[in-house]
Amino acid sequence: MTDPERQSSFLRVLGRRDVIALAFGAMIGWSWVVLTGTWITSAGVLGAIIAFLVGGGAIAIVGLTYAELSSALPYAGGEHVYSERALGTRASFICTWAIILGYMSVIAFEAVALPTVMSSLVPGLDIGYLWTVAGWEVHATWVGVGIFGAVVMTILNILGVKIVAIVQTTVVIAILVVGFFFVTGSGVTGSISNLDPLFVGGINGVAIVLVMVPFMFVGFDIIPQAAEEIDLPFRDIGTALIISVLMAIAWYALIIVGVGLLMNGEALASADLVTAEANGLIYGDLGETILLVTGLAGIITSWNALIVGASRAIYAMAKAGMLPAPLAEVHPRYHTPMNAILLIGVLSVVSPFFGRPALVWLVNAGGLGIVVAYAFVALSFLALRKNEPELERPYQAPGGRFTGYLALLLSIGIGALYFPGSPSALVWPQEWGIILFWILLGAVLFGLSRVSSETPATTDPEAG
Repeated sequence: MTDPERQSSFLRVLGRRDVIALAFGAMIGWSWVVLTGTWITSAGVLGAIIAFLVGGGAIAIVGLTYAELSSALPYAGGEHVYSERALGTRASFICTWAIILGYMSVIAFEAVALPTVMSSLVPGLDIGYLWTVAGWEVHATWVGVGIFGAVVMTILNILGVKIVAIVQTTVVIAILVVGFFFVTGSGVTGSISNLDPLFVGGINGVAIVLVMVPFMFVGFDIIPQAAEEIDLPFRDIGTALIISVLMAIAWYALIIVGVGLLMNGEALASADLVTAEANGLIYGDLGETILLVTGLAGIITSWNALIVGASRAIYAMAKAGMLPAPLAEVHPRYHTPMNAILLIGVLSVVSPFFGRPALVWLVNAGGLGIVVAYAFVALSFLALRKNEPELERPYQAPGGRFTGYLALLLSIGIGALYFPGSPSALVWPQEWGIILFWILLGAVLFGLSRVSSETPATTDPEAG
């Protein structure tokens, strides 16, 4: 069983504010600037809000299982730790590799979002035509901005989680201030008539938005990933996790209402960066620029936090012998999993070469990986409740095993929306291609770990 006294390679430097800022910042990111119009045109204002309330509510229920597990097993790696202890090595590999796909899809998303924002702030950025992807022209300077951002974020994360947390907290506060003025301004300037129609596409419209929701909420599970770096009572780790999810639900619902009040269907159809243009209707060109800069800040918060989550998950898998051992190396000075972070950096520089169409592909493909991991965490929650009732649980999920079964059913239900036969099924070859690439990469890395170590370490030092 996991040794509660085991030595950690990390430093406990994250306080309550740091933890909530990491998780909330990861969940809001940039998507609320660019995708709000897509949500409203797909389902209507009320339909989009319902999708976020249903999806966010499901995530909150899944979050309750995370909250209990993270307080009982507060070790780096989150999903890996829970699933390996409860379900064994194979299930743990599938679970953790799936959540890393979710993390990497967000990281790659931000590497595409950054040049998208910069091209709006700096006209004429598109220089050096390379090729066309799905009707969108990819330019060398555009790609270069994405690569530059990936390099900077990689270096920042190697330098230490406390630096990341300071940046994260500062930027999240700025985003909340701008969001407050946007929502209040929309209530004064907007018109209720713009909300019509409240629903578009019926159930199918809601489903189209619903499949995007898991991607929007990935990030609360950064908290258990970085558990060995959190300086809080174990019960408070679970509480902070739930608070961050509820904050994100409220954020997305309010942004949808704000945009809906300001822009009718015609305006939404012609808008590019919808929320920024909506803010421009309140505060003029300066308001549009400020919100674009805020969106840029959102890219930083999400990018930051997801690198933390993905690198700790990769570190935990490598330490357990599921990935090549060098990925478990920790920087002797900065106490960060440097090789895992470098791998993430290398993978993230690829996505800008596919241009802006990659944004939606990454959202949908990453969402499937996320809900697969959530289902495994719910199974782990149930298994540990049954097999280890004596395990100390400083935070206990309300509803006990019922909450675990509900989280499992909700994860499976949302997961079914990604498969053929659903109106929101993943698209071949782009989105399914991302899934297949990730499966192949996992198989290769797992094979290399088997070759490189005849007696791999395990997360469980007493396992025999």
